[in-house]
Amino acid sequence: MTLEQLLARQAEIMKELRAILDAADSEQREIGDEEETRYNELETELEGVEAQITTARADEERRARLTAREEDQSRIWRQPPRMAATHRAEDDDNFKNLGEFLYAVRFNRSDGRLYDLYDERAQSMGVGSEGGFAVPTQFRDQLLSVAPQQAIFRPRATVIPAGDPPDSEVSMPALDQTASENMYGGVEVQWIGEGSTKPETDMKLREITLKPHEVAAHIVATDKLLRNWASASAVLENQMRMAIVAAEETAFYNGNGVARPLGVVQSPARINYARATASQIAFADVIGMFARLKMGGSPIWIASQTTIPQLGTIQDAAGNYIFVQSAVTGVPSTLFGYPVLFHDRSVALGTAGDLVLTDLSYYLIKDGSGPFVQASEHFYFTSNKTVIKVFWNVDGQPWLSEAIPLEGSTSNTVSPFVVLN
Repeated sequence: MTLEQLLARQAEIMKELRAILDAADSEQREIGDEEETRYNELETELEGVEAQITTARADEERRARLTAREEDQSRIWRQPPRMAATHRAEDDDNFKNLGEFLYAVRFNRSDGRLYDLYDERAQSMGVGSEGGFAVPTQFRDQLLSVAPQQAIFRPRATVIPAGDPPDSEVSMPALDQTASENMYGGVEVQWIGEGSTKPETDMKLREITLKPHEVAAHIVATDKLLRNWASASAVLENQMRMAIVAAEETAFYNGNGVARPLGVVQSPARINYARATASQIAFADVIGMFARLKMGGSPIWIASQTTIPQLGTIQDAAGNYIFVQSAVTGVPSTLFGYPVLFHDRSVALGTAGDLVLTDLSYYLIKDGSGPFVQASEHFYFTSNKTVIKVFWNVDGQPWLSEAIPLEGSTSNTVSPFVVLN
């Protein structure tokens, strides 16, 4: 029987004993022979139950003490106590570079500087199975603030900071520019004659909801490289940045929106422009895509590297090559005056999305918590290598839900996302 059952039986026995005594008192008589026998039986049972209760309580206390010790031990491993760090000057409370931080995560978890970086909240918010160490702020900016030549989407999109709580979903208003309204969200402007009644106008709004999703990247580094943190920091930082860029660029470009961002190529706001000839890109395709672009902003072409032989030979009606190749490092080639950026993760020539004309200011990115870092030597233990897992939270989606009808020709639509189909 459990302790709860034993206590319940103890109460029942005592109630029955009290009933025997009360019955004799109310009738002003002595306890009868049968009552005496029953009373003695109950007393004997009560003594046995009370002995079991004492044993059960002692066992429960032992289990509680053991559980507390196990929790203390787990807490000691997961959240190192404050103590002097192995690699720091006495007056320096910050890590010198990202390499030193990774060294501490892998080899010196008792480093006091890791104390405030451990993220137990990650366990309850679904970020990793065992939490992780938050990348220090100064290195987080270095990892996420990628330059335009390193990433296409993040430097050009509209980025919403993490906020607090960082991983909660955020809803924000957006103009309803669907076919039933207009490109001004339903606001109508009318000329009014003298003395005429001013018309009512109604601005239609809808909501965009973004909820950061977890994404992780893995890097394998030799233990020797990690120990030489002072020299290896630049290499490790570059690896981590490129891993983050790779994961995000793929999702922002072609994500399906299921537990990940919704990419430009799969956006319901895109315009699929049908190419003239299969597996080719012709002048008619390029000028047709240009005609469907929502004008303004800073549009760019996103192209697969496999399209270069086609782009390089496109000529207009006068025989002029329209793809302007740049020989200056860092300056992109252009097509109709807009930069052409070649995307490693674009699909092959002839596949929908091998060429995209887009204004990425209409693409929203919502940052969440992270990046966090975990390090494990177990998988490559015999090879003296460490697996470094970098995980963070992010979401993204286009600001529009469908293409926009032209104000003067509502049967024709334009979009900041034009995809060659």
